[in-house]
Formats: sequence, structure tokens, C-alpha cells
Amino acid sequence: MQLKKQAKAPQAIKPLGLYIHVPFCRSKCEYCDFYSLGGGLNKESMDLYLQAVLAHLKETAQRVVGYSVDTVYFGGGTPSFFGAQNLTRILTEIDRRFHLEKDAEITLEANPDSVSAQSLEKLRRAGFNRISIGVQTDDDAQLKSLGRPHNYKQAQMAVSQARRVGFNNISVDLMFGLPSQSREQWMSTLRNVLDLKPDHISCYGLKVEPGTRLWEYKDCANLPDDDAQADMYFYAVETLESFGYHQYEISNFAKPGFECRHNLKYWTGEEYLGFGPAAASDFAGKRFTAAADLDQYITGVMEQGVILSECDTIPIRERAGEYLMLRLRTSLGIEANEYMQTFLLPFEPLEKLLATYEKRDLAKKEENGRWRLTPKGFMVSNAILVELLEVQQQSKPLAKVR
Repeated sequence: MQLKKQAKAPQAIKPLGLYIHVPFCRSKCEYCDFYSLGGGLNKESMDLYLQAVLAHLKETAQRVVGYSVDTVYFGGGTPSFFGAQNLTRILTEIDRRFHLEKDAEITLEANPDSVSAQSLEKLRRAGFNRISIGVQTDDDAQLKSLGRPHNYKQAQMAVSQARRVGFNNISVDLMFGLPSQSREQWMSTLRNVLDLKPDHISCYGLKVEPGTRLWEYKDCANLPDDDAQADMYFYAVETLESFGYHQYEISNFAKPGFECRHNLKYWTGEEYLGFGPAAASDFAGKRFTAAADLDQYITGVMEQGVILSECDTIPIRERAGEYLMLRLRTSLGIEANEYMQTFLLPFEPLEKLLATYEKRDLAKKEENGRWRLTPKGFMVSNAILVELLEVQQQSKPLAKVR
């Protein structure tokens, strides 16, 4: 069943993204520091969560006037583990309550072990048109050591089934810098995944975060060092570019026209609303985040209590800093007039610093005047941003911008 379009609201003129955080997983991966509940099926918790999300959507929609939803993203956790029927109910509620664009990008994250041809077909009929499949590696031993609940054959099957039922926008997630992973193993992963012909590929370097199981034994996990990770990263950039995948963000590569529209909202400062525990929002000048607690989220929504862990109005200078931090993650980069007109701050001090990076092949000024980081610059982007932000903090506001 296709989504039924509601009467178009003439005032729906501003784009809005919706993010649904589904916190359920079959099991918790060794490296995962996202808010998720591993441990298998808990139908009672899932049912209560579903009712809370539906109620939250209904309540919020009444307060969103003048917006048109052009992206919806189901992340987690493992949305596919939550089940096609439950995901469809949420999407149907979104279509019912919000002004959902006809060509909206509607994404779900999926693990290969929690999808089938039947579930994928149901999701596609419901209106989902983009799927991001967590492959990570083609090495079954590495998958097992990471606590992943699938093997590579299941990943191949998931991509094939998604394509067969009509998903024409398929992304795969990969990780490099895994325990005991060699450059040759990473090269093999890329070659095999390219054979699957996905439309989008995300390549994330493994980060060992406090609070994860991997953190507890990181010193004996035989992790590749920084130089080895950098070598894997540059190999991925060069290889994917040669196969027609444009690097449009530090970790993301896409065939032309297949960039993730929802994630671009985060990096370009557009508005979005989050639903579910730990979901973040940036809307109407405020940034707010739901508490990372399923019970608190359910109780807060159903009993009209507190669900937020934080809510802040962001000052203009802080927004200017975010512009640098987020835009420089992307190939779009930053531009002088755009910056000065938006934030009333001088760009010249930043440009002088960027020019020094250009001499070191860390940044590049395009013919259209936009500055962006090079792949080499992406690898040291944190250090670059610290210096740019220091210069920005010392800048005095402009009186006006012509």
C-alpha cells in the first residue's frame, strides 16, 4: 500500500527532517556507544515504545506549522529488528499527521540478519525508499569479534533482496581499523562490496569509546595504529572515486544524486525533529535532546511529563562555530559572503588561515570561491577546526555586510 497523500497545506513552505530513534537490537555490538537495548525481543517494551512514538508524533504535528517534511530517517539501534509492521505504523502516522512531500527521502537502517524478502517488500510498499545496510566487513571472523549478529553471505543476500523488491537507493556501512585488520583485508572488503553495486557507501574508522565492551580490552585488541588507519582511509577515498563514488562528506561516498539528503540536514544546519529516547532535534532556534532512557521517554510522552535531557537556545556566534565544524565535514565547504551575511562576522581571518592549510594540501579553494578540506585535511579536521574556532572567537562583529 502506497502512502496516501493528505491535502497540501498552502503554508507548508519550510523543509523539515524527522528522525525516529529505534533503540532495540538483537544484541549489543562490542564497539557501540549509541543508546540501544541489546538482548533480543522484548515485545512489551516494543509495544509501549510504539504507542509513545505515535502519541509523540501526534502531539508534535499540531505544533509544526509552515513546514513540509522532505526526509524521514529511522535509525538506532536496529530499526529492521523492530519489524516491518511497526515501522509501517510509524510511517503511516507521519504521513497522516505531517505534510509529507511526495518525493520525500524515507530511510531505514537495517542489519542483514533482521530482514527478509517479505519484510523488505512490505517496507517498500509502505513508502520506504532508501535503506542503509550495516555490512561493516566481508570477514566473518571479524564480524564475530565485533559482536555482529550476521555473516557476510547474509549481507550479500540483504542487498540483493532489497534491490529485487524495488529499493533503488541502497547504502552500505563499512568500518576500517578493526582489531587485527590488515590493509589487504580492507582492500578485499572494498572490492567485494563494490561488486554489490550499492548507490552509497559509508566508511567509518573504528573509534573505541568509553563505556563500550571493546573499551575494556582495547589494549590487547591488536587495533591498527593511526598511520595504518589513515592508509586504509586514503585507499578507500581513491578506490571509491575511481568507481564513481563522490566523497561528499568525511565518511560518505555516493553515486551522483544519491547523497543522503537527511544527513545533509545535520551538516548544513537545516531543521529536524527527533522522536524516541536519545533523539536530538534542532528546531526554531533551539536544540533539544530526549533523555537516553526508554522508560522515561514512554512515561514522559504518555503522562505529559519531562522527556528532555537538555534544551538550549543557540547564540549566533555558537551557530557560526557550528557552521565551520559541520560544513567543513562536507565537500560543499564554506564561503565568505555566506558566512558574513549569516553571522555578521569577518571571514578574512579565517581565509588567511585556510590559505596556510592550502599550502599543506589540507584545504582547497574552489573556482566558485568556496573553501573545503581535502581528504588529507579530513584526517586532521579536529586540529584544523580548533585553530579556526580560536580565530573566530577573536573576531569582532561586522557593522554591516554589503
